[in-house]
Amino acid sequence: MVLPIYLWAKSRQFVGMAITILLVSVAQSADIVQQPVSFVNDVVPVLTKASCNTGGCHAKAGGGQNGFQLSLLGFEVAEDYEAIVREGRGRRLFPPLPEESLLLRKAAGETPHGGGVRLSKDSEGYEIIRRWISEGAAFQTANDLKLETLEVIPNRNVVKMGAQQQLQALATFSDGSKRDVTEFALFESNSEAMAEVSSDGLVKIQQIPGRVAIMLRYQDKSAVFTAAIPLGAPIGELPPPNNFIDELVFGNLQEIGIPPSPVSDDATFLRRVTLDITGRLPTAKETEVFLSSTDADKRDQVIERLLRSPGYADFFANKWTSLLKNRRDDASDITSNFAFHAWIRDSLLDNVPYDQLVRELLAATGTVVANPPVAWYKRVKEPKEQLEDVAQLFLGVRLQCAQCHHHPFERWSQDDYYSLAAFFSQVGRKPTETRGEDMIFHKRGIATATNMKTGEKLRPAALGDSVGDITPEQDPRLLLADWISKPNNPFFAKAVVNRYWKHFFKRGLIEPEDDIRDTNPPSNPELLTALEEHFINSGYDLKELVRAITRSKAYQLSSAPNEFNLIDEQNYSRYYPRRLQAEVLLDAVNDLTASPTDFPNLPLGTRAVALPDNSYNKASPFLRVFGRPDNSSVCECERVQSSSLAQSLHLINSSEIKSKLGAAKGRATNLAGQETAVEEKIGEIYRVAFSREPTAEELQVAIEYVQQIPTDADGKPIDANQAARQNYQDLIWALMNSKEFLFNH
Repeated sequence: MVLPIYLWAKSRQFVGMAITILLVSVAQSADIVQQPVSFVNDVVPVLTKASCNTGGCHAKAGGGQNGFQLSLLGFEVAEDYEAIVREGRGRRLFPPLPEESLLLRKAAGETPHGGGVRLSKDSEGYEIIRRWISEGAAFQTANDLKLETLEVIPNRNVVKMGAQQQLQALATFSDGSKRDVTEFALFESNSEAMAEVSSDGLVKIQQIPGRVAIMLRYQDKSAVFTAAIPLGAPIGELPPPNNFIDELVFGNLQEIGIPPSPVSDDATFLRRVTLDITGRLPTAKETEVFLSSTDADKRDQVIERLLRSPGYADFFANKWTSLLKNRRDDASDITSNFAFHAWIRDSLLDNVPYDQLVRELLAATGTVVANPPVAWYKRVKEPKEQLEDVAQLFLGVRLQCAQCHHHPFERWSQDDYYSLAAFFSQVGRKPTETRGEDMIFHKRGIATATNMKTGEKLRPAALGDSVGDITPEQDPRLLLADWISKPNNPFFAKAVVNRYWKHFFKRGLIEPEDDIRDTNPPSNPELLTALEEHFINSGYDLKELVRAITRSKAYQLSSAPNEFNLIDEQNYSRYYPRRLQAEVLLDAVNDLTASPTDFPNLPLGTRAVALPDNSYNKASPFLRVFGRPDNSSVCECERVQSSSLAQSLHLINSSEIKSKLGAAKGRATNLAGQETAVEEKIGEIYRVAFSREPTAEELQVAIEYVQQIPTDADGKPIDANQAARQNYQDLIWALMNSKEFLFNH
């Protein structure tokens, strides 16, 4: 089916000549006959373009308006036809006088309409619907074609700042015919700050260099245009690359003309990499040894030492157990929570391959005492929740929307959703002797899940792929684990390398890090592909992934911007500073004050990054104020990284901070009682807080302050030891509240 002749003219980009062609054609050729209007290929795209079937208007996902409900973005055309043509005794259409149809009168604003004018009477969309009604409002015609693909022309380009780029949407149908559908395609920018796009596909580039993507949608197909926006600044000499990451990061910077910041100094690197790998500050001794070392590979040596340390396992176990919802809801959860945390931690310490770790989790059977991964099934009990968590966490695919309707930004349908849920349909439970703990087992039987909309029972199927027939004796979860860990799986490795990249660089190559889809392309596709391949070839080695990232010069760049890269937020031309996480910051405060936090029922000295579950948030005002997650979501967004007035007040004036500063065995008290030179004492504080020596100015100011002897209420000098203790407390408190301390930079 083709559109009327005036759209045919536009598809050849003779926009300025369209009217002339139409008049000449009609006058000279009486043989030209307009093809019938297709409801699927013509009418529904008009309604979608006019936003009639979006959540804020008549989409079922938003509840519709005044009883008129359409499927979200027109994915369920049969339902839409029923709603338009037959519901309400057919009152929305009036075939004898199509212009008087309620559908058109409301869309054109001739009858009061909460959505305002959506189609002007002289628009192409109005004419298409008018013709469809006049032709009998058929659901299908003899010439209906199926939409096969959608492409955007061009699909990528280099576009200067302030310039424009016109996009063309080209649809290919089942008979091989192609049609320009730009007029009725939807366009959306993934960054309005970098590029705006009009409803007819005109892209206007803003003043921020980098890469931006424009998503196109027509019916159930989508395409993406990516633009490289060059700054065009002189690059100069780049740092010599350490590995493939540097080659691809620096190559991208050369292409768009953004010069990187220089490589960071040793002190900055040591503090940064220690915080990022182990979640703690370097000790004063570690700092002294590293800064005095002349080994050419001393940075690589530090990375290896940190990866071998228990701190690495503690820190990343804290990350994974939070995402895997290791949450304590009542006292009976203690056994499973501690066992699950220990399993994750030991697996990371032993560097168990990532695919094996995920397999052990998904296919867990037995009791939590004998097989700790079983604890995940205690937190995530329903197949729907299980499939959603697995998809989002391990595949980077958000499927929640597809439970009720076709995913609005992806190709996943309700059948895809319930077919994935079927993998978990045969998970059985029965009570054990341990209070509150179940034994997990595979129930023999045919695995199916019922599509709640159609009532169809669906067999297990992976996203866009088949796992073959599953017998009643087979545990479907094993086949799901097989599919997930295949080297050609398009999601598994990509999801974890993108997640780890964000951990070390603050921003993922795909943002959000767990929303991987064709319509959300990476900022550096070649880099993401290379990381994915490197990870697979390493045997899914998580330590090797960390090693490759932290060894790169791209990771080791200074966070100080140069005159050109201050506004860069996606190309990694510098290190992007970020606030310390709640647990990391508490441990850092403990280290600086030499006053550990005592957590209930745990040995004194247990670090906050080693806490097994969320229950300790209740006992720690610090963790609550600074946003430690409650382990109720697989989304990293649950962790609060933004600053607040409550956080500032807590650091400035809380009883917790005061008690740490004034602790009898704390750093301030110890320094005040030592006989060493004041310069050495101040140097120790700076080495712990910042992993560096104080500058000459900082040292002079600090010496002058700590040597002061305050007076009491009567104006008399206080005891010298008390004065020293108070002054060292003040110095530590001042450094603790500085941005240099609160941020990893």
